[in-house]
Formats: sequence, C-alpha cells, structure tokens
Amino acid sequence: MSRSLSDTISAVVAVFRRRPGDILPLYVLGAAIPAIARAVPFLAAAVGYLYLETTGRLEAAREELAGIEMSPPDPEADPDAFEAWVEEFVPVAEQLLTVPTVTLTVVSVLLFVLLLIVLFPLVSAAQLSACYGRLRDERGLVAGIAGSRRYAGRFLALYILEFVLWIFVIVGFGAVLGALVGVFSLAGLPLAGVLAALLVGLLAVGVLAAVRALFAFAPVAVVVDDAGVFGSLSATTSFIRAQPVGAGFYYVVAVVSTVALSLLTGLLALLEAASIVAVVSVFLLLPALDLLKTAIYCDHRGRLTPPAPPERSLREQFSRGVGRGWAEMLSFVRSTPVTHAVVIVLAVGSFWAGWRAAAPLVGVEGLEASIAARLEGHVPPAAALEFFGNNWMVALTTAVGGLALAVPAIVSLLFNGIFIGVYGRLEVEPMEFLAFVVPHGLFEIPAILIASALGIRLGVVFWRVVRGRTGRVAFADRLEQAFWVLIGVGVLLAIAAFIEGFVSPYYYQPFL
Repeated sequence: MSRSLSDTISAVVAVFRRRPGDILPLYVLGAAIPAIARAVPFLAAAVGYLYLETTGRLEAAREELAGIEMSPPDPEADPDAFEAWVEEFVPVAEQLLTVPTVTLTVVSVLLFVLLLIVLFPLVSAAQLSACYGRLRDERGLVAGIAGSRRYAGRFLALYILEFVLWIFVIVGFGAVLGALVGVFSLAGLPLAGVLAALLVGLLAVGVLAAVRALFAFAPVAVVVDDAGVFGSLSATTSFIRAQPVGAGFYYVVAVVSTVALSLLTGLLALLEAASIVAVVSVFLLLPALDLLKTAIYCDHRGRLTPPAPPERSLREQFSRGVGRGWAEMLSFVRSTPVTHAVVIVLAVGSFWAGWRAAAPLVGVEGLEASIAARLEGHVPPAAALEFFGNNWMVALTTAVGGLALAVPAIVSLLFNGIFIGVYGRLEVEPMEFLAFVVPHGLFEIPAILIASALGIRLGVVFWRVVRGRTGRVAFADRLEQAFWVLIGVGVLLAIAAFIEGFVSPYYYQPFL
C-alpha cells in the first residue's frame, strides 16, 4: 500500500474517532428519508379513513364483510364456488374504491415518489459536504448544511444522467443480443448464439461497471472542486487516469464490503436478526465509504488536512461516548417536559384508537394475534439482536425524520400506537401478552417516546431555520446534541432487547 493510501485510511479513522457526532447525524437522516416520505401515504390513509367513516361507506363495507365467510373454498376442488366467493367482495370494493379514495391514493403515491427524488440528492450532498469538511478539519455538520443547498441540484442531475445511461446501455445491448440470437438461430447455430449472448452480456456488465465507476467519484468532484455536472465527470476521468491505484482501491473496498454485508445480511436473515445490518450500514459502512473516496480525491487535489486522532483508547472512547449519550438523554428529558407530555397523550390516544378500531375484528378467524405463536422457534441471542436493531432504527428514523416539521415523528408515533392497540385487542391471551410486554416495555416504551419527543423538537428547530431565526452553527449544534440523545436511547433499547430476548418470553411461564 502506498504512503498516499495509508494517509487516506488514517484520515478516515481520525474522522470517525474525532467527534463522530459531527457527521453521523446526516447518515441517520439518509436512513430516515423513507420514513419522511411514507408520512404522505399514512396521512392520505387517515384522510381516506375519515372520508369513508363520515360518509357511511366504511360501515356499509363492514356490513358487507360480516355476511361473507372469510375462509375461501378450495379453488382447485370447486373453482365455481371460489369464483362466487371472490364476487362477494365486489360490493365491499364498490364502497371503498370511490373516485375520492382512488384520487387520494394516486396523489399520495406521486408525492411519495417526488419526495424521494428531492430528498436523496439533498441529503447526499449534505453527507459528502460534511465528509469534505471533516477531512479538512472543519465543522462537518455546518459544511453539510451549506453543501446541501449548494450542490443538491447538481447531484440530482448526476443521478438522472447515470440512470439514463444505464437504461441506454441495457436497451442497446438488449437489442444487440436479440438480433444476434435471431441471426444465429436462423443460421442453425444455437451454440454460437449462446456464446455470443454470453459475450454481449459480459460486455454490458463491463460498460455498466465503467459507468458506475465514473459516477462514483463525480459527486465528490462536485463538492471538492465546486464543479458542474459535466465538469465533475471530466474531473473524475482525469482523476482516475492520474490515480488509478487510489481509485481502484476504493472500488475494491466498496465491492468487497458490499458483498460481505450482503452475505452477512443473508446469514442473519436465516436467524431472523437482519435488522442490525441497517444499523451497521448507517453508522459504519456508508460514512466510511464516502469518507474514503472523498479522502482519496482530496489527497489527489492536495487538500487533505484531517483532524488528529484522539489520544484516548478506542475502549475509553466508547465508554465515554455511552456515558455522554446517557447524560444527554436525561438532560433532554428534563428540559422538555411539555413535549414529552404531548407525546404521551398522543401515544395513549393512538393506542385507544387502535384498540377501538379492532373491536369488530375480535373473534374473526385468521385475524387473531398470539404472542405464544410469535415466540415459536425463539432463539434468545438472535432475537435480542433483531429487537435491538429494529427498535433502534425505528427510534433513529423517527427522531431525525422529525426534521420535516415534526410530521414524520408524529405519524410514526401514532402508527405504532394504533398498531399496538390493534395487536393487543386481537391477542387471544391478553394476560400472557401483558406479562410478556411489561419487563422490556419499561425500557422500550420510554425510549420510543423520547425519540418521538426529539423528533418533534427537531421539527421545531428546522422551522426556526426556515424562518431565519436559527443559523447554521446553532442548527448543527442541535443535530449533534440529538445524535448523542439517540445514543442514550440506544442504551435503553439495548437493555430492553436483552430483556425481551432472554427474560420476557420465559419468566412468567411457571405461573400460567
């Protein structure tokens, strides 16, 4: 490994170890983009529900459903009976699928897609700008906030251009492949046709890989060189020619780490513990890859001046980080009693709404919930890992997603409350369910409530930013503080996950 690559790797490690809260919140925000966008269909569903309820259509649909046998006849044994059973649902669909509800659905889907298209380049620009700032020993979040507005349009243009090139390559090689197969088939040379198809396929993969390789560094060129769309592609081409070892090293690391993470995901999926992979991606893989390619490009431009690594050991840093997270979380709770009171009211109200909405479904075959059935095949270590990964990602995305004027945080809180209310009402053994929930719920429920309150507070902060009442530095301070609060929330959820995996399923069973 060359001295230059050693410097870039050291720079990446130094950024991670020196003030991680000055860059990682933006990667949590990246993970929260789907949570922000899905607030639109959730709100549309709520509006649609109110429309159907107030017009009496929902009650009519319930009455129609009450007269239908939920267990379908065997379509192979009696297809006519199965077809007749399906037709019984037509009146239900007529009540629910009206012009307003269909229009609402279409509009919500379009808005969902539009939000994704707008948010991804905004957040990506902020992430790479923060990486560049930290690699020059500047404040990462401040650089990220500034870069988000400055470079988002260029990032979007690059994404669209790469997408168009991928479509062009796929369609073009597909047409060539079809023509070759047709020619060799007419000539009576099927084996030659297969070989030609393999060759064309390999060429297509090679071209697509070249396109991805070029566009991998183009956003970095936009940020580091303040280049335009085509200027960044030109700069990237020159960089790859001048630094093939550095560029190649990044490509190898990116491919190997992605494959390794995919294999790990598959392995953990067999154990039903794949949620932890998302946490690893957000806190380690994605920022490390962005920092690495930015550091390599910065070194090529002679602009790599990273912060010095801390003198403390990694173990001591971790211990201090956990302690700081816990302290920041307690401080946040003490300083926001009104916000937490509002969150508790919303949580209890949504639980009650879910409990009430599920009343007509009680006793309906196939809709019962059973905690005992859910715990079949329970493996405590894998389950604890899954519970922790899933719940912490929910908390992270709920809190940071609240930047969108608090709406996603409130929607997530209401959705979870309604879901738990429905699930609890449909539980076949309520006392067993309650006994299971209480031990870990003492930690998990407060953690989710704190994350929701944090999301609402961040929404208020962002509203002040939009109105010009809060500057970039103060906004960055709030984001960094939120990161450490979420570390404290993670500690609570780790305790809850351990209890849910190793204690909750077992302690009450001797008393049943």
